[in-house]
Amino acid sequence: MSIFKIIYNILKQYKIIFKLAKNDFKSKYASSFLGAIWAFVQPMITILVFWFVFQVGFKTPPVNDIPYILWFIPAYIPWIYFTEILNSTSNSMLEYNYLVKKVKFDVEIIPSVKIISAAFVHVFFIGFIFFMYWILNREITIYSLQSLYYSFAVTVLGFGIGMFVSSVTVLFKDFAQIVNVILQIGFWASPIYWNPDSMEGWVVNILKLNPVYYIISGYRGAFVNQDVFWNHPMQTLYFWICTISICIIGCKLFVALRPFFADEL
Repeated sequence: MSIFKIIYNILKQYKIIFKLAKNDFKSKYASSFLGAIWAFVQPMITILVFWFVFQVGFKTPPVNDIPYILWFIPAYIPWIYFTEILNSTSNSMLEYNYLVKKVKFDVEIIPSVKIISAAFVHVFFIGFIFFMYWILNREITIYSLQSLYYSFAVTVLGFGIGMFVSSVTVLFKDFAQIVNVILQIGFWASPIYWNPDSMEGWVVNILKLNPVYYIISGYRGAFVNQDVFWNHPMQTLYFWICTISICIIGCKLFVALRPFFADEL
């Protein structure tokens, strides 16, 4: 099965995917008192901690004449989305093993269920960015609409990696823990809380090899620097070449390992 056939199956079954994603979102916090509210509370607490530590505690000066918290959250929000995609897709086949064992069920849609479930929270937090800029009397420009483009970009990247990690985890259960460790390292290797303008050029060039760098810088450019993605054609081309390659590899690996899923689960 080619990547085009997988994408076709996903688009064809979008109603099933959205229904499963809605149920997945509700069931994730069903046993807790606050329920799905926890999906929004946890990132909010992290944002408040960073605001208190860096802006109140360390008295971090504005970055490019932007208060630190407004400079931080446009980069942190896509990172939350990206990490949720990877963490949830890595265990998706194990979680939905009862569907995997069904002969006629298209298991390739399962990672997409997790991605859509994570997207529900991401849409809320994009609105949260606009709200923070409004409440702190910062100008919201048309450049900010690029967040839709970068949301699409991180979703496609997450899809490719999600197909890869979801299939590998079936055969190697500890792989989900490895993904978590890589994400922890990736947080500090991405320009989320630090400013790439303050680093040596050769270091930044190495960090730009990480596709997530493009997404985080893009979100920040859309809200903070009022920049547009076509001003960076080479970086945009590099990102999409990497992302499409990851999608192809992830889908091919998924198809190759799929015959073993039912036995391993």
